[in-house]
Amino acid sequence: MKKLQLILLLLFASVTVFAQKKHEKQIHKFQKELNASYANPESSPLMPEDLASFTSLDFFPIDAKLRIEAKFIRTEGSKPFKMKTSTDREPIYVKYGEAVFTIDGKEQTLSIYQSQTLSKTKEYEDYLFIPFTDLTCGEESYGGGRYLDLNIPKSDMIVLDFNKAYNPYCAYSNRYSCPVPPKENRLKVAIRAGVKSFKKHE
Repeated sequence: MKKLQLILLLLFASVTVFAQKKHEKQIHKFQKELNASYANPESSPLMPEDLASFTSLDFFPIDAKLRIEAKFIRTEGSKPFKMKTSTDREPIYVKYGEAVFTIDGKEQTLSIYQSQTLSKTKEYEDYLFIPFTDLTCGEESYGGGRYLDLNIPKSDMIVLDFNKAYNPYCAYSNRYSCPVPPKENRLKVAIRAGVKSFKKHE
């Protein structure tokens, strides 16, 4: 019996290590693609003086514990609303649902939104959006919050991988108009994963 238990423990550990390495590979790919986009003058949100010296964004260390399987609760009958932005622009969104999850033993809830404009396009018809702030904002991460991109889930579970949290373009230039995370998405925990704050050229 003890030998069987040992074999099962070793097998579980092997599967866990494989899953962690696979996740790290996915995040490194995400980071590489994001850096490539920011280094490209045609797609970069960076100001010319920042682009000239750009080599990489600053990322928190990859944290597998912040890839979270959350309970997805669909919001039925949600009415379109104007989301506040960093400018006078007021894009139309609907609250598509909520993600309920636990961090450090405390239950958290984030509202998930769908752009009414993007939902009418074939490329983004299943695109969902979570703008959020956390206790790192204004210090380790951008004060205006960060974003997560998602797809419409096919079950009552949804994966929130905060290692893919990224800054709005407003973190790099005031040329942009960026959605401001609603009050309901202000987390009272520190999310040390994803993109850190950006130090502009002086």
